[in-house]
Amino acid sequence: MWTPSISRRAALLGTAGLLAAPGLPLAQGTALDIYGAADPQARRGGTLTVAIANEPPNLDPFHQAGDARTAVTVLMYQGLMYEHPSGEARPLLAESMQISPDGLTYTFRLRRNVTFHTGQPMTSADVKYSYDYIRDAANGSPGAADFGAIAEIATPDDHTVVIRLSRPNASLPMTLTNRFGCVVPKDTFARPDARTRLSQQSVGTGPFRLAEFRPQSHIRMARFPQYWEANQPYLDAILFSVQPNAASLLQALRNRRADIAMLPRPQDAEQLRDAPGLNIGTAPSLRQNTLDLDGNFAQLRDVRVRRAIALAIDKQAVMQASIGGHGTVLGTTVAAMQDSWGAPLNELATQRPDLDRARALLAEAGHAGGFALDLVSIIGFEWMDPAAVTIAQQLQRIGIRLNIQRVELGVWLNAFRTRNMRFTFNDWGTQPDPHILYYRHFRSPPQGADFRNWANPDADRLLDQGMETSDIAARKRIYVDLQKLMSDTVPTIMLFSPNLVTVSQTRVRNYAQHPTGWWFGLARAWIAA
Repeated sequence: MWTPSISRRAALLGTAGLLAAPGLPLAQGTALDIYGAADPQARRGGTLTVAIANEPPNLDPFHQAGDARTAVTVLMYQGLMYEHPSGEARPLLAESMQISPDGLTYTFRLRRNVTFHTGQPMTSADVKYSYDYIRDAANGSPGAADFGAIAEIATPDDHTVVIRLSRPNASLPMTLTNRFGCVVPKDTFARPDARTRLSQQSVGTGPFRLAEFRPQSHIRMARFPQYWEANQPYLDAILFSVQPNAASLLQALRNRRADIAMLPRPQDAEQLRDAPGLNIGTAPSLRQNTLDLDGNFAQLRDVRVRRAIALAIDKQAVMQASIGGHGTVLGTTVAAMQDSWGAPLNELATQRPDLDRARALLAEAGHAGGFALDLVSIIGFEWMDPAAVTIAQQLQRIGIRLNIQRVELGVWLNAFRTRNMRFTFNDWGTQPDPHILYYRHFRSPPQGADFRNWANPDADRLLDQGMETSDIAARKRIYVDLQKLMSDTVPTIMLFSPNLVTVSQTRVRNYAQHPTGWWFGLARAWIAA
């Protein structure tokens, strides 16, 4: 089984002097080691239909944080680096990366002949503009904190970018990838309607450009004929067809109205085992299904209440109810990072049910008779409905009565952005790096966003140390300490990582599922006759 990890070489770059990162320039016409392997037998052309259960509210890669957006926009937008499934950040729009001995200066040589979907060539000025825009908190990007260590971006020539840091950041290469680290033309946001237009016209450098976004129906992408990678992609077009629920998605696969889909409920694969003409693949996951506990909300302000809730939850039972057991119960990191970065589960507090202790904590907090609490779930995320019922039953045993509120994704994302999360389900993926996983979500402002209002100074110290440390062993010790603190004070309850189950028609060839759950692999897929 694949387990992501930061390569020792990548982790030590900050102390090893001026070293080129993996991914030297390739001969023209040679496919890079991104998105998946090239296929010399590929047939070109055709439209591939992807059934999706969760539609993004918009396609703005700078301001829209939801995974539903990222999953599709990675095909339209690219950053200097790419999050390779190995856990290593590799050059993408950059041809190479060099790091100074003190780890404070990163020099990138840009790939030549890169063209934006707008038709203009990419230069270092566009890179500087894009990353300066993201890191300016006034512009409202949820990724601003990820770039907080950047002091200055210089452009000595059209094909060189120099990023200078105010303090070391071992995760900067992974930050400069696809989630918020994409490159767009200079002055993209100068127009008042620029953010709205990103749902009508893409301005990235990716293998596909946006052709049409019709909400509650579909997203259509077309092959970008000026894409910088020779002879890529193979497909002419991709149609993301929005399905109202999991049952509709399964029916689309059975009826061949969809060529490929990732099952929102991995247990539904059992219904397709005997369906002719379908391939079913399972991949390890960088995703997590969680409960988030807002430290500014109602009774959750008291750490004893948060601990009691954690001690009342049987994660295995929740996973069984939600996805039929097709996943991995979590401690304090995602399943695919447990071996590389996870704290030993037997060293973590509040991970196993202890109802007597939970009741005692509630009594200490002045809630011996229990209380009522709202639990927010997101419409369209079907695992949340059975999970909510199961958790309501579990918390009832300690006197907490849940009122389940179902909201649209856009409403939930607005609460997320404004740090008004309350007590809520969450469903999100990460890139395979602990700084990317934890820092923006849990570090106090202004360095981080601390969406759950944890406001924990010990966590802030550990998060800063983890960012600045490049030695792998020392870095892991820091993140193990952080996870022990998280488990004890409970800003979040990581429930489980679902298996990534992808179902495709047999005519779909050369698709590799990325562990983030994002659709990178479509850039190398093709359709057999």
